[in-house]
Amino acid sequence: MRTRTAFESDAECRTQMHLARQGTITSEMERVAEREHLAPELICDEVARGRMIIPANVHHAALDPMAIGLKSRVKINANIGNSPTTSSLDEEVAKLRLAERWGADTVMDLSTGKRIDETRAAILAVAEVPIGTVPIYEAMEGLSHAEDLTIERLLEVIERQAYQGVDYMTIHAGVRLEHLPLCQHRVTGIVSRGGGLLARWMVHHKRENPLYDAFDEILEICRAHDVSLSLGDGLRPGSIADASDAAQFAELDTLGELTLRAWERDVQVMIEGPGHVPMDQLEMNVRRQQEVCHEAPFYTLGPLVTDIAPGYDHITSAIGAAIVGWHGTSMLCYVTPKEHLGLPNAEDVKQGLIAYRIAAHAADLARGDKRAARWDRKLSEARFSFDWREQFALSLDPETAQAMHDETLGDDYFKSAEFCSMCGPKFCPMHNFKDVDWDEIREVVATRRAARAPA
Repeated sequence: MRTRTAFESDAECRTQMHLARQGTITSEMERVAEREHLAPELICDEVARGRMIIPANVHHAALDPMAIGLKSRVKINANIGNSPTTSSLDEEVAKLRLAERWGADTVMDLSTGKRIDETRAAILAVAEVPIGTVPIYEAMEGLSHAEDLTIERLLEVIERQAYQGVDYMTIHAGVRLEHLPLCQHRVTGIVSRGGGLLARWMVHHKRENPLYDAFDEILEICRAHDVSLSLGDGLRPGSIADASDAAQFAELDTLGELTLRAWERDVQVMIEGPGHVPMDQLEMNVRRQQEVCHEAPFYTLGPLVTDIAPGYDHITSAIGAAIVGWHGTSMLCYVTPKEHLGLPNAEDVKQGLIAYRIAAHAADLARGDKRAARWDRKLSEARFSFDWREQFALSLDPETAQAMHDETLGDDYFKSAEFCSMCGPKFCPMHNFKDVDWDEIREVVATRRAARAPA
C-alpha cells in the first residue's frame, strides 16, 4: 500500500509536477527510478519539465507507481469496460487481472453500461497499475441525448472520479466549435465517442465546448488530487483517407495551448494521438506532436496503418505502434482483434496485449534500450544452445511457446534435443553450424588466400 506523506492538508497542491519543480524526490519518483533503472534525480527533472508523468492519484492506495515519458521504456495501455449490451462487474475485474498478467502498464475503464461507479470502485480497489477513465461516459448515464449534458454534471463526475482514485482522465477539451466544419468532407467523420458527443452538444447549443470553457475548473480538481490529464484527440482520423488532415491538426494546436495552461497549474499532461495513419506519415505525426505540445508524452491508439483487416486490427495497429514508439511515442493504447467489431473478451485482451508488448519492445530496441537488447540476446543464446526450457521462460508468452513446441515434440527428451519439428535433426542449421571445425576452416581459408596472392 502506498501513502503520500508530502502534504499535510488538502489545501496544498498535491501533484508530482509541483513537488518535482520544488526539487522534492517523492516516494513515487524513487519507485519509478527503481523500475526504470534510472537516477531519481533524472526522474524528478523530467517530471518537472513535463516530459514525463507519474499518474498517481493520492487516493489510489493499491498503486505501484510507474512513469510515461521519453526517458522511460515504452508503455502499453489496455482498455476494458462494460457496455449497455454486455459484460458484468466480475468480468471487468477479471479483465483487469488479465491485463496486469499480460503486461499492461495502465488500464482504462471505458464502461458505458450499468453500474459504472461500482465497476470502477471494484477495479480501483485492487489495481496496481494506474487507472484511466473518460468522464463524459459516466456523465451521459441516464441522459437520452448529448444535448442534455451540462458543465455542472461533467465537473461533478470529474470530481467524484478524482476522489475515488482515478489516476488519469481523458478530457476532450481540444475539440473547438470552429474545428467542426473541417470534418465535413471526411470519409469517417468523427470516430471518437467523447468527441462525437461534444460535437453534437456544440452543434445543438451553438456554443463552445464546455470542457474547453471550464478547463480552469478541471485543472483545480486535478491539482487537488494529482489526476493526470490525458488530453483527448476527439477529432482523430478514423480512416487512412482522413489521416493528417486539417481537423486533426487544428485540434492538436489547441492541445498544445491546453498543455501550457495545465503546466501553469502544475498538472501533469499527456497527449492522445491517432488513430488511422499510413506508415509514411507516422514519423511526421510524432514529430509534429512533440513540437506543438512541447514534448509532453504522446499516447497513441495504434495507429492502424491500413483499414482492410477487421478481425486483425491488433496486427494492423501494432505495426504502426512499433514505428511511432521508435520515433518518440511514450505510451501505446492497445487494439484488440475485436476493434470495430465488438466488445473484447478475455482472449481478445490477451491477443491485443501480446501484440502491443511486441511493438513496445521493438520500439525500445530501436531507441537503444540496453535492457531490451539483453533480453533478446539471452533468448537467442538459449535458442542456439537448444535450451528449450530457458527459451520458454524468456518468451513473452511461455505457455503458448511451450504448447506450440510440444504439439509435435512433447516428450521430455525433446526438451534437450538439438532440433525442432521445423527442420528435424538432419537439416537444423544451428546444429550443423556447431559441428564445424573452425581451426580447420581458418586454415583452409588462409591457404586459399595465399594461393590467390600475386607472386
